[in-house]
Amino acid sequence: MPADADPELLAAWTALLRRCGASADPEPSGRELLRRWAEPQRRYHSTDHLRAVLAHVDALAGHADDPDAVRLAAWFHDAVYRPDRSENEERSAALAVRALTEAGLAEARIAEVARLVRLTVTHRPEPGDRDGEVLCDADLAVLGGSPQAYAAYAAAVRAEYAFVPEPDFRAGRAAVLRQLLALPALYHTPGAHARFDAPARANLAAELDTLDG
Repeated sequence: MPADADPELLAAWTALLRRCGASADPEPSGRELLRRWAEPQRRYHSTDHLRAVLAHVDALAGHADDPDAVRLAAWFHDAVYRPDRSENEERSAALAVRALTEAGLAEARIAEVARLVRLTVTHRPEPGDRDGEVLCDADLAVLGGSPQAYAAYAAAVRAEYAFVPEPDFRAGRAAVLRQLLALPALYHTPGAHARFDAPARANLAAELDTLDG
């Protein structure tokens, strides 16, 4: 773990795994996860993003069927992240299965965590998938921040894709924004929808205008 990594995150991971019935010491896997989240290629998908998603999961936990499974999925959902690769979620899910199996968690919960991680490819949980709704809403909460916070998020995403030429990035980013705006619902939990939907749509539309301009 990097020397400046947040010890509170490591403590939260350790407590989470113990609460979930880990039979092995959680600290080594927590250190490895935090090392991954602090990799130098990350500008947005960083430890700050992990911390924010976990906080949103906590705020929405009352909606979840298994809040701790959602928390575990939050830890793993971008644990493998290379901006030039397309299989990050699948590799993150595989990492979750491996790490949680080594930790001694129950197979059913491990399968649920892996399912939730894979769901972040589309952010389209099925109706009634309360755990999926919480994770997806927590992951997309950044879209509903203030215009200033959203601008910082968009700039960090651009920095992660600095290797992509500007015309290609603008075209690809615009396609992503249109896909998000076309979703029948950006947020699925009542709390997130009420708080984030309107500002998120305004932020997405404003960025799209700059890309199309």
